[in-house]
Amino acid sequence: MEKSDIAWEDFFPVDERQIERILACALSTGGEYADLYFEYRVDSMIRYEEQQVVNASKGIACGVGVRVVRGEQVGYAFSDGFSNEEMRQAARAAAAIVRGTGRSLTVDVSPRTFPNRYPVAKVSVDCDVTGKLSLLARADAGARGYDPRISKVTAHLTDHVRYLMFANSEGCFWRDVQPMVRVDVAAVAEASNSRQSGYYGGGGRLGLEYFDTHPPEKHGQESARLAVLLLDAREAPAGPQEVVLGSADSGILLHEAVGHGLEADFNRKSLSNYSGRIGDMVASPLCTIVDSGLFPQMRGSINIDDEGTLPRENVLIDNGRLRGYMHDRLSARQTGAAPTGNGRRESYRHMPLPRMTNTYMLPGSHTREEIIASVQRGIYAKRFGGGEVDITKGDFVFSVNESYLIERGHIVAPLKNISLIGNGPQIMTRVTMVGNDLQFSDGVWTCGKQDQRVPVGVGMPTIKISQMTVGGTGH
Repeated sequence: MEKSDIAWEDFFPVDERQIERILACALSTGGEYADLYFEYRVDSMIRYEEQQVVNASKGIACGVGVRVVRGEQVGYAFSDGFSNEEMRQAARAAAAIVRGTGRSLTVDVSPRTFPNRYPVAKVSVDCDVTGKLSLLARADAGARGYDPRISKVTAHLTDHVRYLMFANSEGCFWRDVQPMVRVDVAAVAEASNSRQSGYYGGGGRLGLEYFDTHPPEKHGQESARLAVLLLDAREAPAGPQEVVLGSADSGILLHEAVGHGLEADFNRKSLSNYSGRIGDMVASPLCTIVDSGLFPQMRGSINIDDEGTLPRENVLIDNGRLRGYMHDRLSARQTGAAPTGNGRRESYRHMPLPRMTNTYMLPGSHTREEIIASVQRGIYAKRFGGGEVDITKGDFVFSVNESYLIERGHIVAPLKNISLIGNGPQIMTRVTMVGNDLQFSDGVWTCGKQDQRVPVGVGMPTIKISQMTVGGTGH
């Protein structure tokens, strides 16, 4: 779907002259900068359980957020409607928070163009429900057909599209369409008084064409495989030991335990382990960590950030040395840096914050097999579930959905009830081998920060950690 094909007035009944007048109103009490963030979002969801639809919904949310900045002061207000009076009221409310010397200004906006990294022929929320149900039925069949011990299957299809429009007092004006689709399948396996669950999902900034290359049967089969695998899994040995992190999914540990500490707002407030350390060695020389919103159709990718800055490839840690932070406009202004294209927000009701897009570690020179062969006794952690992270310190506890025991360089048995415990910045100094198999996790991750949630991508090669604490009940 090309932006030029969209009747934007159907979503935002506002012309450029009205936008300029609202911006002037926002600056009328002395603000130095103002922006308007318009959003029209359509969400849909279908839950398919025990081979029938148990829940389905579709909803619309729309409105405009107004931000005004003066020095260190920031005012923010939003309106759920687009009438002149509603928008002016929001502009006056935001302006009142940063009140200074009033002034009369003229604002001129001009459109900005940029490449489209997620074109779709048709956004999935507009697709026929019958087709979506067929996809979920195929996922269910894939799981049930994998093994007779599968006793229950639940499949979700969630999708949305965001129509966005932005203007600021510096004249920047843009529009964007952000699609998203995601499928999640959970399977339960039962045998010999044991009951285990497996989960698998994926998606990205696509329409239903995602399933052309990611058949729903595969999602079902993978969720079933993980459930069946756990039926005969051993309890995980506990204590400090060598740990091999698998490619792709383990990037979520990098995201949570390291990436957040590299967001500029934490560092400006000296709340991160990385504060004031640009130029220092903060990780193993084998580690180069990058954040980039440039990948086509990836979950964390953006055409433009929520403040009008184009995304770029940001090298955060280069061969172990800290090179920079991720900035939004405000943190860049306050520290004298340049915005990095990381100003993101959940919706028009929220102010932008420095947030990750797609965060990953560059590959090294070893094969996965070489890394596993180098471990005398340890853990291979392949797929990750949820966890808890102290963002400012980097302390974390993560559950692992798929893991194996390594003995004398060989994978010998699957494990269950395992968690990984540690400190992200410390763990990065203990990386002793990096694989040549960088992969990105399929699009399932959502990042929470300050009560805002945004979609993100993560990537990782296989890596070896010389020592990490493993939580388990085995020996």
